[in-house]
Amino acid sequence: MEKDLRIVYMGTPDFAVPALDRLVNEGFNVVGVVTMPDKAVGRHHDTLQASPVKQYATAHDIPVLQPEKLRDETFLEQLRAWRADLQIVVAFRMLPEVVWDMPPMGTFNLHAALLPQYRGAAPINWAIINGERETGVTTFFLDHDIDTGRILLQERCPIGEDDCAEDIHDRLMAMGADMVVRTVRLIASGEAKAIPQEQFMTDKPLLPAPKIFRDTCRIPWERLSTKQVHDFVRGLSPYPAAWTTLTAPDGRQTEMKIFRTSYALGLQTKEPYTIQTDGRSEMSIVMPDGVLKLLEVQLAGKRRMPIADFLRGTHVEDCRIG
Repeated sequence: MEKDLRIVYMGTPDFAVPALDRLVNEGFNVVGVVTMPDKAVGRHHDTLQASPVKQYATAHDIPVLQPEKLRDETFLEQLRAWRADLQIVVAFRMLPEVVWDMPPMGTFNLHAALLPQYRGAAPINWAIINGERETGVTTFFLDHDIDTGRILLQERCPIGEDDCAEDIHDRLMAMGADMVVRTVRLIASGEAKAIPQEQFMTDKPLLPAPKIFRDTCRIPWERLSTKQVHDFVRGLSPYPAAWTTLTAPDGRQTEMKIFRTSYALGLQTKEPYTIQTDGRSEMSIVMPDGVLKLLEVQLAGKRRMPIADFLRGTHVEDCRIG
């Protein structure tokens, strides 16, 4: 019986909560949760905050383990004591073989991309940055290399012209919760067909999805077209957010995050990489092939705001972007 399976669930952020919630509400036997240690937050880092997955597990009286190191023998003994038949991983960490090979039915992962494309830590961001028109979710069995295991299920999701990372995150989070439950049922029934990723390969080169750092988010204006900057901004919105610098005529620089843009090709009236504004409600960056209209921004130390509010308190007519 599928509801008799002893399941251990591994995850940390908000993205991992709906799938756990579906399993619990549909009566699956989740015997334990593994998540990241509590994180120090606050101005002085003196307050510990539990992960969203831990908060959910605690509220539903599910035992929780929070190992610092996944090879720690004490953790491994505690994990074995749960006697899991199956382990599920959603937005957690790369597991060592001693962990993913522990349950007799294996360990499967939910990945927010159409594998084998976008293997790595930030698949939603990179799919949008690269201008993809669709992405999706995939469940697959873990093996030795990251995101390379045999595929169980896959479902596609369109990416709209102005969709940002948050939009796609929320859609894939809901799709993924449903897929996790369907995958468990297939495995429990013995009907799961695990297909090597080589069978999903096409002529298209494989694009990676590496972890995103602060320097990754700085807009490389001169390397991108107008549309590519638009894709770059929405692929990083709202977090960690694309950023650039505003340089005043006196040389002072201020960091500015950009959350939302639109664009038009052609229409240039000034030199590339200069600012075009009416000083009231519109601000654009002139590009070699078009104009990038800024719709929502945030200066360092200020709140995120629509461009009209930004322009009421900031004069940018003679500033430079870069």
